[in-house]
Amino acid sequence: MRRHVPKLAACLAIGLAAAVAPGRASADDLKVGDKAPNFSLKGSDGKTYDLADFRGKSAVVLAWFPKAFTGGCTAECKSLRENGEAIRKYDVAYFTASVDDAETNKKFSESLGLDYPILSDPTKETARNYGVVHEGRQVPERWTFYIDKEGVIRAIDKSVKPANAAADVAAKLKELGVASR
Repeated sequence: MRRHVPKLAACLAIGLAAAVAPGRASADDLKVGDKAPNFSLKGSDGKTYDLADFRGKSAVVLAWFPKAFTGGCTAECKSLRENGEAIRKYDVAYFTASVDDAETNKKFSESLGLDYPILSDPTKETARNYGVVHEGRQVPERWTFYIDKEGVIRAIDKSVKPANAAADVAAKLKELGVASR
């Protein structure tokens, strides 16, 4: 029995090292300065959006919200619609995103008359990559990621105030020095 203990310990150590130290930092550890995980997600407008398509062209704001047709999410999306001109002054593509399916987000967008796309991630793969869905959290955190033209995360807002979302996004874009249009 003793002979197997070192082999078992070695196997456990290798397995633990692989689980704790994957090829890149875990999504929970995404921070300013990290390369943003790529995504290819369907928008409420029927188009598919890929982060790589914006590289070298414009900054990207990705605002995750928990669930369509809920109070806070409705307030956040309405704020971005009603005050979108403040955001559109900047050279930026902006999206809200959830793990709701594309049809739900399409209906949600239409019900609010949104003038920007809601991205759908029903597999939760992108949400996990961004750390907004994690153990104990099956709907996204209400976090907003600011990604520069080179695909690098420049800010992460983990204290989003839904009713002030647009003003806060515009202020952060100004603070980050994102070019005006």
